[in-house]
Amino acid sequence: MSPNNIISSADRILVTGSNGFIGAKVVEILLEYGFSNVRCFVRPSSKLDRLKQMLAKYPAGKTAEIVAGDLLSREDCQKAADGVSVIYHLAAGMEKSFAGAFMNSALTTRNLMDAFLEHGRPARFVNVSSFTVYSNLKMERGALLDETCALEDNAQERFDAYCFGKLKQEELVRQYGEKRKLPYVILRPGAVFGPGKKALSGRVGIDTFGFFIHLGGENQLPLTFVDNCADAIVLAGLKPGVDGEIFNVVDDDLISSGEFLSAYKRKVKPFFSVRVPFFVANAMCSLWEQYSKRSQGQLPPVFNRRRAAAEWKGNRFSNQKLHERLGWKPRVNMEQAMNAFLAQYESRTP
Repeated sequence: MSPNNIISSADRILVTGSNGFIGAKVVEILLEYGFSNVRCFVRPSSKLDRLKQMLAKYPAGKTAEIVAGDLLSREDCQKAADGVSVIYHLAAGMEKSFAGAFMNSALTTRNLMDAFLEHGRPARFVNVSSFTVYSNLKMERGALLDETCALEDNAQERFDAYCFGKLKQEELVRQYGEKRKLPYVILRPGAVFGPGKKALSGRVGIDTFGFFIHLGGENQLPLTFVDNCADAIVLAGLKPGVDGEIFNVVDDDLISSGEFLSAYKRKVKPFFSVRVPFFVANAMCSLWEQYSKRSQGQLPPVFNRRRAAAEWKGNRFSNQKLHERLGWKPRVNMEQAMNAFLAQYESRTP
């Protein structure tokens, strides 16, 4: 770890969502880098076995704090942010309602930033967002999607509460940066995968109708292995000179949806799938969307053109800024990452 970090190894660091798929790995990398004052914020109902096992592996883990609370509580946020220099904010609401997404993504983030500014020693607030905030509706197929591309301007029409919550969260973080001088960095991970997360990304396809519909075709997937993603997040909290920056997080040597699905079938189990070209999927989503409007919402617009474009239109992805501005390099190459991801199914393989 570089000696030119914006904080010392003894400064207090807060990680929200620290028992989650990515959050636990962020905590582990911080301990690996020698940070000895890590505070792990979790929900009261969270299962902590994985987090505690990981903390036990590192000497600095013995001094790590585990604090349970609710980010909707200003008091809990104040306790969490007290004396903290860097916050890695990974806690996210996964509610399906727009009101719930706003409450558990935007309002929680506002409470945390207020507490950080009032009770912390703000060196940086790292907000972990998502690729879902982008809209490629007006982009050409195969065009490069990077940090300069347009954001979704109608999450309601896309019927995506998570997207709505993340957009509002980012908007608040930028406002706090501009108006209250909060030093921040925003990261937008792509499709994060690795051991511990067995579900296939919706960018590959869906099995909603009782069989697998392969919608991704030969589109490039914006994959990032969990170790690589967590390392990028950690670096974003430590690197000097990147306040106010936004970084997409995807790995090197990205593979296609078809390659991913083929490897999965070979390693896990063969199964029937139907490949649907984008123009067909887009047309079907358009019909679904129109019928939903005519039925006045009796059939929710779960499938629509905005979703089709965001997940299956097919773009290329860049991590050039991640390399150049953060000095990030993937810890695990794509071949190793795929092997590690697929190895978790071995106990189920005949």
